[in-house]
Amino acid sequence: MKNVYDVLLERGFIEQMTHEQEIKELLEKEKVTFYIGFDPTADSLHIGHYLQIMVMSYMQQYGHRPIALIGGGTTMVGDPSDRTGMRQLMTQETIRANGENFKKVFKKFLEFDDDKAIMANNADWLLDLNYVEFLREIGVHFSVNRMLSAECYKNRMEKGLTFLEFNYMIMQAYDFYVLHDKYGCKMQFGGNDQWSNILAGADLIRKKDKEDAFGMTFALLTNSEGKKMGKTEKGALWLDPEKTSPYEFYQYWRNVDDADVKKCLSLLTFLPMDKVNELGSLEGAEINRSKEILAFEVTKLVHSEEDANKAQEASKALFGKGQDLSNVPTVQLEKSKIEEGLKIIDLLAEKNIIQTKSEGRRMIQQSGIYLNDQTVESHEYLISMNDFTDGFAMIRKGKKKYYKVELV
Repeated sequence: MKNVYDVLLERGFIEQMTHEQEIKELLEKEKVTFYIGFDPTADSLHIGHYLQIMVMSYMQQYGHRPIALIGGGTTMVGDPSDRTGMRQLMTQETIRANGENFKKVFKKFLEFDDDKAIMANNADWLLDLNYVEFLREIGVHFSVNRMLSAECYKNRMEKGLTFLEFNYMIMQAYDFYVLHDKYGCKMQFGGNDQWSNILAGADLIRKKDKEDAFGMTFALLTNSEGKKMGKTEKGALWLDPEKTSPYEFYQYWRNVDDADVKKCLSLLTFLPMDKVNELGSLEGAEINRSKEILAFEVTKLVHSEEDANKAQEASKALFGKGQDLSNVPTVQLEKSKIEEGLKIIDLLAEKNIIQTKSEGRRMIQQSGIYLNDQTVESHEYLISMNDFTDGFAMIRKGKKKYYKVELV
């Protein structure tokens, strides 16, 4: 069987690792238990987490055992990595509820029956620790000078790093140590921003248990210009359909830049690499077919095949005309508001089609807002009943963002 290391490398996941040759041999010769941690700082996972879930899924397909670790304890402190300020403190109840939402997603991608994967929560061992005992047993193995040289802390030193957050690296390292003792976990994976924390955990296991432990990080999902992908006008690209609808999710991938299609197909789908290379090499108008396949495949994996089909139909309806519009994002508008006099700018803002009125004015000035395929010339334009056919009107924002306005 092909080594999963070669698969992850070929598809472009791997960025850094602690011991390249040892890791390659380990993954080839043993069934390895590994973990990835997910702090439930929001009520939904986002596309950045999805990349890590894909890694776990590939590893499991090749016979290895994932531990999906929910950071119910570490979220109480907050990861200082790649941030300019301290995370907002959250209650245990909120953290617990967020973690339950995460579990639903993990179960879609991983098989947990017969001990093939493990779901754990570091709240189980972090929240009841004896602080002095923890410092004597674990803290003694950490050098403050070395910790302060880590990128995750250096980025925050000028802005101010609290002692609360300073403990985060020790807590994450302790997670690795506990999982190693409890489940024989030998590897920790994570995004590039977790490199220092992963090294700390592997080092702690070597010091405490006198055994080898390994780490590997994966590149963040960025476009051809090096900018992080997964940001929309409404914020993050969430995996929860209540926060990012399947249609919006589909449209995001349908509209990626041509230069990013191959990378996204490789990292975000299970399509074989020969197919990925074929689709990624298409040019001109043909690349749109690749984008449709990308959008369909990712939407199918994150949501369902039914959702992917509906999103695809809605997308074709907007470009092919005359088809079902039921899956296009819909907002409702009371007739009374039209009778009172409603400006287009107010409608856009009230229905969250634009973030701010200043953004709306700018887009209208740049001919970026359309009402029923007609360019809106002025932000003072008054909506009238004449704009509605069969009880609805269509608003287009930019080139491909459509909204159905339904009269009620």
